[in-house]
Amino acid sequence: MTKPYDVIVVGVGGMGSATLYELARRGKHVLGIERYDIGHAMGSSHGETRMIRLAYFEGQSYVPMVLRAHHLWQELGKKFNTSLLEITGTLDIIEPGLDIVERGEAACKKFDLPYELLDADAIMKRHSAFVLPKDYRGLFQPDGGFVMSDRAIMTLTAAAVDLGAELHPREKVIDIEPLQNGGARVKTDAGTYEAGSVVLSPGPWITKFIPHLTGVAQPYRQVFGWFRPLKPELFSRGQFPSFTLKIPEGHYYGFPLHGNPGLKVGGPHHGREPCDPDTLIRENRPKDEVGLRDCLSRYLPQAMGPALTIKTCIYTMTPDEDFIIDHLPGAPQIVIASPCSGHGFKFASVMGEILSDLSLGQTPPYDLSPFRLDRFSTSIN
Repeated sequence: MTKPYDVIVVGVGGMGSATLYELARRGKHVLGIERYDIGHAMGSSHGETRMIRLAYFEGQSYVPMVLRAHHLWQELGKKFNTSLLEITGTLDIIEPGLDIVERGEAACKKFDLPYELLDADAIMKRHSAFVLPKDYRGLFQPDGGFVMSDRAIMTLTAAAVDLGAELHPREKVIDIEPLQNGGARVKTDAGTYEAGSVVLSPGPWITKFIPHLTGVAQPYRQVFGWFRPLKPELFSRGQFPSFTLKIPEGHYYGFPLHGNPGLKVGGPHHGREPCDPDTLIRENRPKDEVGLRDCLSRYLPQAMGPALTIKTCIYTMTPDEDFIIDHLPGAPQIVIASPCSGHGFKFASVMGEILSDLSLGQTPPYDLSPFRLDRFSTSIN
């Protein structure tokens, strides 16, 4: 058995890589265990880019965290001489009868964030790639954009190792056992390790470790793709924002052209196709492209060029679509950092700080009560 660690991080994706880095930065003896390669495409963190919105309609309790995350992505990019955050502005567009714009506006007002309310005509005049029904509307927030997700994981992991973190890729965790002394033992297919605490951030594999979360943490298959626009100039930075689009066909999202010659579009958001991460159909199917083109053909027709790439990932959803960030009941030395319900990557930088605090017995400076396990009727004691 190896010498005990301060903390073991199980799962080195978005949340895990940020936590590994932050713990190493604090001088802790930390081990990161990842079942696949670092930066793999088997879970929820891959795909080049992830949106970051500050007009957070999912709930105002998220806003202080996303503001801190936004700052950290910029600072980390400067520190490591790379770009991790691209600011494009974000535009949330909705069909009639939804309150997403009102909730986003309330968050902007409470936290003094700049924003604009736009009707369909104003959106199409400003961003001529959109074709919208007259009764659609949107909220534009100029400070949002996207995080370079693949680059972020690689950057944070490399920095953690450089600071002394131990990293075990391609090693599968079999069991996590709380110890009576307050520590925990982690058994893998290659060895057994002990630590004062464990951060459990395995994404869609969370129920493999906590079976009682079955039915609370449900993985869903998600599809996204890159399409070469017919008129690329309409989708360039400055001409086209990062966007979400809540329409009868589903909840879609996308980004301006950046590096990749294709326009990235994902959806239908939270498509509700349950899956098991170990048996997921990862190759694209004809209906996957059709589902994305359902959005493009009606609302972004000038993006209807060839589909360059279609990929899948996994969103692990809770019933209320909020996070689970908590200590395991009866075993506070195990910190649960999953699932993130399809909107978590943008928070990874600040979650590195939060999860490090929790794993070291400290209290993070945020209201985490909305993310507690006890909000669900299912007991996992």
